[in-house]
Amino acid sequence: MTKRMEELASEIIRLQTELDGEIEKRRKILGWHIKERMVEFEHGIAAEHRRMRMSVRSFLAASPISAVITAPMIYSLVIPLLIVDAWVSLSQAICFRAYRIPRVCRAHYIVFDRQHLAYLKWIEALNCLHCGYANGLIAYLREIDSRTEQYWCPIKHALRISDPHQRYYEFLEYGDADGYRARLEEFRERLRTISDSTNN
Repeated sequence: MTKRMEELASEIIRLQTELDGEIEKRRKILGWHIKERMVEFEHGIAAEHRRMRMSVRSFLAASPISAVITAPMIYSLVIPLLIVDAWVSLSQAICFRAYRIPRVCRAHYIVFDRQHLAYLKWIEALNCLHCGYANGLIAYLREIDSRTEQYWCPIKHALRISDPHQRYYEFLEYGDADGYRARLEEFRERLRTISDSTNN
């Protein structure tokens, strides 16, 4: 990685930290905080949320017919997602032990908490469960595969890819044959020293 690339990577980390601070300020304005991985609302806010909840009948009446008709198709995705979840979890349990790579903590990516929002009716809470699971699973899978890619092939693509994972920026440049041969084991050793931290 060039000096300029290192500077840009540091700037991205700085901006992410700044964004996290702004998110925390917004949480305080909305009257909630996290305590031991549980959300706590200030007094009276949950009651106000319950008052804002729509009835299912009103919700369905306001929904386009296309949304009502296509919803079962979206929910049916849970079947292949469950299969992928089980398969990838088994795969990392076997392979990461063999490679001596720390396993990815599933609970840091797949989070179920939005169904506790009092202003959501049960059908909206169900939608949130589905989307939280699907997107959390994709993030979990991405982290597992990014570690796998760093172990086997830490090389950037020649063509630009959209939204690469965080490890990608440190990978070797396309065509750097000497770097690949000299540094592959270094990339593997770095994986063995990482640790997951709980996300709030």
